[in-house]
Amino acid sequence: MPLVTRTLLLSLLLIGCVGALLPFRNVSLSWEERVDDLVSRLTLKEMVLQLGSGGGVTPNPEPAIPRLGIGVYQFDTECLHGVMNMKTTTFPQAIGLSASFSEEMVYLVAEAIGTEARAVNIDSVKHGDYRPFTGMSCLAPFMNLVRDPLWGRVQEVYSEDPYLSGLLAAAYVKGMQGPHPRYFRASSGCKVVGLYSGPENYPVSRFGFNAVASERDLRLSYFPQFKACIDAGTQNLMCSYYRTNGIPTCMNKWLLTDVMRKEYGFKGYYITDEGAIQVAVTGHHYYKTILEAVAAAANAGVNLELPGSNPPAFFQLTTAVEQGMVNVSTIVELVKPLFYTRMRLGEFDPPELNPYSNISTSVIEGEVHREIAVQAAIKTYVLLKNKDSILPLKSKIGKLAILGPLANNLGALYGNYNPVILPQYAKTPLQGLSTLASKVSYAPGCDDPFCKNYNSTDIKTFASSADVVIVCLGTDSRFEGEGADRRDLMLPGQQGQLLSDVTASSKRPVILLLFTGGPFDVAFAKDSDQVGAIIHCFFPGQATGDALLRVVAVDGSGSVVSPAGRSPYTWPKSLDQVPPMVNYSMEGRTYRYFKGPGQPLYPFGYGLSYAKFSYSNLVLNPTTVKAGGNVVVNVTVTNSGPYDSDEVIQVYINWPDCPVLMPKLQLVAVARQTIAVKYPSVVNLIIHAEQMRVWDDNKGFIYLPGLLNVYVGGQQPDQETSTGSNVLHGSINVVV
Repeated sequence: MPLVTRTLLLSLLLIGCVGALLPFRNVSLSWEERVDDLVSRLTLKEMVLQLGSGGGVTPNPEPAIPRLGIGVYQFDTECLHGVMNMKTTTFPQAIGLSASFSEEMVYLVAEAIGTEARAVNIDSVKHGDYRPFTGMSCLAPFMNLVRDPLWGRVQEVYSEDPYLSGLLAAAYVKGMQGPHPRYFRASSGCKVVGLYSGPENYPVSRFGFNAVASERDLRLSYFPQFKACIDAGTQNLMCSYYRTNGIPTCMNKWLLTDVMRKEYGFKGYYITDEGAIQVAVTGHHYYKTILEAVAAAANAGVNLELPGSNPPAFFQLTTAVEQGMVNVSTIVELVKPLFYTRMRLGEFDPPELNPYSNISTSVIEGEVHREIAVQAAIKTYVLLKNKDSILPLKSKIGKLAILGPLANNLGALYGNYNPVILPQYAKTPLQGLSTLASKVSYAPGCDDPFCKNYNSTDIKTFASSADVVIVCLGTDSRFEGEGADRRDLMLPGQQGQLLSDVTASSKRPVILLLFTGGPFDVAFAKDSDQVGAIIHCFFPGQATGDALLRVVAVDGSGSVVSPAGRSPYTWPKSLDQVPPMVNYSMEGRTYRYFKGPGQPLYPFGYGLSYAKFSYSNLVLNPTTVKAGGNVVVNVTVTNSGPYDSDEVIQVYINWPDCPVLMPKLQLVAVARQTIAVKYPSVVNLIIHAEQMRVWDDNKGFIYLPGLLNVYVGGQQPDQETSTGSNVLHGSINVVV
C-alpha cells in the first residue's frame, strides 16, 4: 500500500473521534483548499487571537484551538546567525557572512541554522515549551543596506550593495527552508521592509523618525534585495518602526500591498517589528488611538503583531470590526498566510510524510555544524593589509604577545541576536593562537571594549619582548548594536592609544585583528610601517580562534588557508565622505554613488589574499544584446602563487551616456572560486537582462539603447587602494 494511502488511513483512525478527516488535514487537497477550509472553521475571536499572538513582550504564542485539534505555535524566533537565546551553534554575524561574497557559504550556514531550529522546536514541543525562539519561523535574514557607517545595526545586515544583499538573502532563504518540494525545514523571513538603515538613537530616535526617499532610490537601492528575497520564497516580511515617506511603515498600504504583494508577488505574512503598532501612536503621533493604528495596519495588509504591550494591540481588531473600521473579510484573508506557513512546515500532516519531522538535538553543535562554523569564519576574514607578506606566519614562534581587549573576550566576538554562548565549543583569539608559540604573553590593556580605563604597563612590556605581536581591537554589541548608533569613526576609548603604544614598543611590525561590525578609522594602521598586517574579522562567533589559527599561520604540513573575504561596504576616510544619517538620498552614499572628497580608506569589494591573481581573455557574448537578453561573461583567472587561494571575481557595469541618473558603478555578477597555483581557471558568469535596465521616473524600469561598460576583476576599477591585480574592461551594446 502506498505511503500516502497508509498515512491517510492512519489519520482517519486517529481522529475518528470527530467522525471524519477534516479537509484541512487532507494531504490530497491543494494547500489553498486546505487553508480555506481551516480558516472557514474559525470564529472572529479565534482569528483575532491568532493575529495578535506573535510573541514579543507578551510573550504569548499562537493559542491552541482544541476543538479543531490545532496546537500552540510560536512565530517569534530569531535566527540571524544561529537560533537566538538557545544552546545552538553560533555562526559568524551577518555582515561577516556577506564579506564571504559566497552564496554557497551562506546557504550552508542557513541550512544548518534551519536544521537546528527544527531540532529545538521538536524537542521543545515534546516538553510543552513554547517560549519565544522555540519555533520554526525565523525572523531572518536582515535585508537593509549599510548606507551609513555609524548605524548601530551594520553588523546584522548584508552589505551596502542591493545586488549582493539580494543574492545572499536568496541563498539564506533557500538554505533555511530546504529543497523539499512539499515541506519547509524551517521558514525564513526577511526584515525590515521599507526604509530602515539608521538612525537607532542618534541623532534622533528610530521611534519617531521619518525616512524620506525618492522612488528612484527606492527602486534602485532600497527595494531590490527584498524582491530577491520574495522571489526566493520567503514566508514573511517584517515592517519597520520608521515612517516611510511620511506614513508609518506598518500602515503603508502602497509599500506593503501595492508594491510588495501586487507588484513583487509576495504571498507570505507581514509581522510588525516589536511594538510598532504602539510606536505609530506614541512615537510618530500619526494616530490618536491604538485602535486607529490597529485598523490602519490591518487594512494595509499586516498579518501578525509582534506585540510591544500586554495585551497585544491587535486584540482590538474585534472592536475594529464591530465599529466598521475593518471588514471581517479582511480578517479572514489576513489569517490565511499564517496557517499556510504552518501547513508547509508539516504541522497538519502525518509526520512520516515530512522528512524534517525526526531531526534530533544531536545535530546541534555536532561535528558537521562546528566545521561549517569554522569554514564560514575563515571565509569572512578580510585581509586589509599584508606588508612584505608578513602573513602567513611560517615558523614556530619563540615569544608571542596577544594583546588587546578583544583577545580573550568571548562575548564580544558573538555579536548580537546570538545563541547562548557555549564555552566548550568556542575559542577566542588567545585560545586559538596560543599553540603557535613556545611562550605566550597576554594582556587586555582594558577592562572591556569601551577601553575607558587603560593600563599600558603590560602592553608595552609584552610588546617590547615578543618576537610576534598580535593586537585584538574592536567593539561589542553595546558599542554598536540595536539601539546604539556610533557618534564617530574612532575606535572605542583608548584603543587607539593602545595600538600606538604597541607599535612604538614592538621590535617588528605587528598584526592587527579588528573585531567590529562597521568600519572604523584605522588610517594610522594602514599607513604605519609598524603595522604589518590588518585582518577585519567582524564578529566570527564560536569558531573565531580555530579559524584564525588556520588563516594566520602555515601548519605542520606546509599548508595554509588564504583569506579571501571582501569588504561588504565602503570604509570612509572621514565623516566628510558621509552624508548625514537622516538624509535617505543615495547621493554620495556607498560605492555606487560615492562623491568623496577623495578616495575611501578601503573600497567596497576590496580584500587581499596570500596569492597573486591576474585576469585575461575576457569574452562577452553577445557584445550586441537585444533588450531583455542576458550576456555571458567568460574570463581566465591565473594564480601565480605562492599559495592556492579563493578569489572573488567581480563584474561591474556602468552607463557612460545615460540620460537618467544611474549608479556610477554597479555590481552585477560575482563568484567565489578556488584557484590553484599555475592552473588557470576559466570562470563563467552572467549579466542578467534586468540588471541592464534603467529607472525612468515616468515609465519605471526600461531598456535604453546604447553602450554599457563592463569591468571584470578581483576589485572595482580605478581604486587608489588596490589589491594589485588587474581589472579588464569590455563593452556591450544594448539594442532596443
